[in-house]
Formats: sequence, C-alpha cells, structure tokens
Amino acid sequence: MAALATAALAVAAQPVGAETAAAEQAGARQAAAPARAGAGPELGKCGTGELCLWKQARFKGKPRTYELRGIDIESCTPVPDGAAVESAANRTGRPVTLYQSEECAETAEFDTYPSGSWTPELPYKARAFKVWEH
Repeated sequence: MAALATAALAVAAQPVGAETAAAEQAGARQAAAPARAGAGPELGKCGTGELCLWKQARFKGKPRTYELRGIDIESCTPVPDGAAVESAANRTGRPVTLYQSEECAETAEFDTYPSGSWTPELPYKARAFKVWEH
C-alpha cells in the first residue's frame, strides 16, 4: 500500500500524460517484488487437457504426457516401463489419483489431485494413475 501511495504522490507531481507511465512503473515494481521474495519452483510445461508426469521432482526432465482421448476413464494406467514419477501436473479437467502401486492398490499410498494442481514433489513415487469422471 505504501508503494501505491508513493506512486500516487509521484503521479500528482508529473506533467499531463506522465501519470500512465508512472503508474505502470509502480505496478511493475510491485509485481516483481513478490516474484523475487517467495519464488517457488518453476512450473513444468503441461498443456491444457493433459496429465503430465515427471520422473524427477520439481518438474525436471522430459514429462510423460497423457490426454483423455488415450486414457480409459476410471481404469488403472501404470506408468510405462515400470517407471516411477516424483512430480505431476493435472490439467485434464478431471480429478486424477496417483498410486504408489503399479496396480492402483489402495493398500499402498495414493492421493487424488484436482484438475489445475501442480505438485512439484509427490509424497511418494507414483507408479500408476486413474482419471475419474468427475
């Protein structure tokens, strides 16, 4: 708020037409401050309608991507080649459950992630998933 008050005072002292530039500069400074102060992990690239799974935490490496057209809804889909994933992004528009077990067994760890979730570090290595109807 103090930055906005300072910007308002600076704008009042500017010639006509300069207020737009001063306001834009103040807004840019405010927007940049939180990015530097508490920057979290950079989000991996994952397109709309995709489930993206990375072998490494923090979206490192090349993701395995899945689209709804290639997934059997509410069926267990193991990660190919017995691989395990450590980070995930769900942009399918549907909830997705990630399983520690490659058979989607509920005796091991599992969690459901809503669409729009980006998880830089899963609490366990996931080896399979299910996409739910809604």
